[in-house]
Amino acid sequence: MQTQNYTRYERARIIGARALQISMGAPLLITTTRIDPLEIAIEEFTNNTIPITVKRK
Repeated sequence: MQTQNYTRYERARIIGARALQISMGAPLLITTTRIDPLEIAIEEFTNNTIPITVKRK
């Protein structure tokens, strides 16, 4: 799988959207001991497991 370079704005949007999903009860995509949804979302982003893509024009 090819890794994509995201701008800092795209990265913030992806992590923020995923953190919101986690805080609303979405299942976790990784095994972690963290509790904070933002920290979990960052860890998922780092592990490349977030199922969110960016459409560019």
